[in-house]
Amino acid sequence: MKKNIIPLILVALIACLQSCQNQQKEEAASVISADIIDSSFVLPEVRPFAQAHASTLVHLQDDTFLIAWFGGTKEKDNDVGIWLTKGDGKQWSAPVEIAKIREVPHWNPVLFKDANNDIILFFKVGSEISIWETWYIKSSDQGATWSTAQELVAGDKGGRGPVRNKPIVLSDGSWLAGASNEDGVWRPFVDISKDQGKTWEASEYLTFNVDSLGGEGMIQPTLWESDPGNVHMLLRSSGGYIYRSDSKDYGKTWNPPYKIDLPNPNSGIDLVKMEDGLLCLLYNPDNKNWGSRADLRLAVSTDNGKTWKDLIDLEKGKEGDEYSYPAIIQWGDHIAMTYTWNRSNIAFKHFKINDK
Repeated sequence: MKKNIIPLILVALIACLQSCQNQQKEEAASVISADIIDSSFVLPEVRPFAQAHASTLVHLQDDTFLIAWFGGTKEKDNDVGIWLTKGDGKQWSAPVEIAKIREVPHWNPVLFKDANNDIILFFKVGSEISIWETWYIKSSDQGATWSTAQELVAGDKGGRGPVRNKPIVLSDGSWLAGASNEDGVWRPFVDISKDQGKTWEASEYLTFNVDSLGGEGMIQPTLWESDPGNVHMLLRSSGGYIYRSDSKDYGKTWNPPYKIDLPNPNSGIDLVKMEDGLLCLLYNPDNKNWGSRADLRLAVSTDNGKTWKDLIDLEKGKEGDEYSYPAIIQWGDHIAMTYTWNRSNIAFKHFKINDK
């Protein structure tokens, strides 16, 4: 009889420990707060384009920011180029068109700061997403001057390197960029550079059943590394929810994406990992394919993305409003973000995260 009791005691102890750990995580998430430092609109009232979308940002050494976006008459028009401003969170320089390869639409700029504090601006060029080219320019003086534009992978069509969200630097020094292709079925992959961006190697496409999503597929991965070699992505999808995939080999191979308990209206998301492991995610909380982008939230996770808690309602709009395509960065215990504000402006917000 005693032999039978001992395993039962062990099971009860394990269950108790797991319950205590879950309670501690819930308590940790419940005390996280964010103090607003700055909130502003990036663009002036009078500007040389009608619409702005798909912003990106980077934090500079002097506590200023570079912000880029694509601007023109409207998305897909031939006059759309890549624009840039610099500011301190309160005031911003006049927008300047920083990249225009030729008279076709430009798309999805991505700013990235490397280990030498050089700034790289990636962007897409092409009349259709399926034939995108990826180009980049580089600045070694905090955005004052920029190099001549070069194609990232010469001759490649469909887009290479970061498709919309920032790359991350892995623990082995590799650069990992979330990528995707929209030629027919929307399919995500990653691009890996082991030589600081000189050359890139694309992974295989992630495998999933597109019919189960009831729409186009999945695109635009946002990435983080939890432990050396253990890398994760969250994905925009047509299935009404955010999907996740994981890699145990520095992003070379990935498991089939699986649905998490956060809605997604087929709109861009972005995530950042804080120095203490806290994850901060920006997303639109609607679960219909091509649904509403009128609400935008900041959510946090203390357990490597297993569970999420909404922290801030950044926007609560009315029907027809669009607050979308967020970008988020971190330094120390600070985060900053930008997002599309009704296609007419770019909103900027800077918070200090308190999670101790």
